[in-house]
Amino acid sequence: MRDPYSVLGVAKNASEKDIKSAFRKLAKKYHPDTNADDPTAQARFAEISQAYEILGDKDKRGQFDRGEIDAEGKPKFAGFSGFGGGSGGASANPFGGRAGAGGFDFRSAGGGGPQGFEFRSGGGGGEGVFSDIFEQAFGGFGGARRGSAGGGARVPTKGEDLRATLKVRLEDTVGEEKVEAIFPSGKRLAIRLPDGVENGQVIRLKGQGQPSVSGGEPGDALVTIEFAEHPRFRVEGRDLVGTVRVPLADAVLGGKVFVATLGGRVAMNIKPWTDFGRTLRLKGKGLSTKGGGHGDLRVTVEIALPEGGDPELTALMKARREASGGED
Repeated sequence: MRDPYSVLGVAKNASEKDIKSAFRKLAKKYHPDTNADDPTAQARFAEISQAYEILGDKDKRGQFDRGEIDAEGKPKFAGFSGFGGGSGGASANPFGGRAGAGGFDFRSAGGGGPQGFEFRSGGGGGEGVFSDIFEQAFGGFGGARRGSAGGGARVPTKGEDLRATLKVRLEDTVGEEKVEAIFPSGKRLAIRLPDGVENGQVIRLKGQGQPSVSGGEPGDALVTIEFAEHPRFRVEGRDLVGTVRVPLADAVLGGKVFVATLGGRVAMNIKPWTDFGRTLRLKGKGLSTKGGGHGDLRVTVEIALPEGGDPELTALMKARREASGGED
């Protein structure tokens, strides 16, 4: 793989913000979902994701800059530059010591074997340590590592998760239509909100994240739900709370008024002498619940006087005031 700085097109002294910005821009440009006609997009996207896996992680970036890992995140092994370089005609081990100094004898095995090396221990408990280092450097030559089935093969890792915040209307939480979440990478997902969805709830969509660059499972998509402010209602648990304006005549004599709900207007009966500030309840007109039901809609009565005034009502009120001696 190419140098990750070159892949993302950033300088080696680039800030974390610049690296993230470059990754998002390239990921959006080469994402397979938006490049169905480009057969090279998937490989390019995988290369971009691998580069960000190194440079987007502070520790891995430091290891890469120090030469401790390569562009694929694999550890580099620098200790075999001295084969045959020991003094006194004896075979030198790769750590610069003589064959007997540290209890190890490392030499060419010959014979055309697949590994071409022979490792011997002179005791002292060092064999396990050296075997670990040797297998990490050469990918497990000579068979599987003791106690594991995969030898030195790289373990596939899960792809990166995608995260987005989705602002929804209260109407969306009770409707049947799907809502669309848009992620920073440019990916779009249409999702159906579950019954009883709550403000701040995180919905996990398995396998909808970034593809793995090492053959593992794709990541997940995590969507945080945020309720948008509603012009008529506020949320209390699974109930909705609002107001209803009742004409004065209906408040005194009783009648029928129409109340706005998330599903449209519904008729509500008003009893005679319904006072200002009284709370009325509409069953099942609130938010959905996890059991498949709904909360209620609670509305507070506001008395609506006739617009522009009413001479007859004014005369009636004056007569009542005079009859009561000025007392209401």
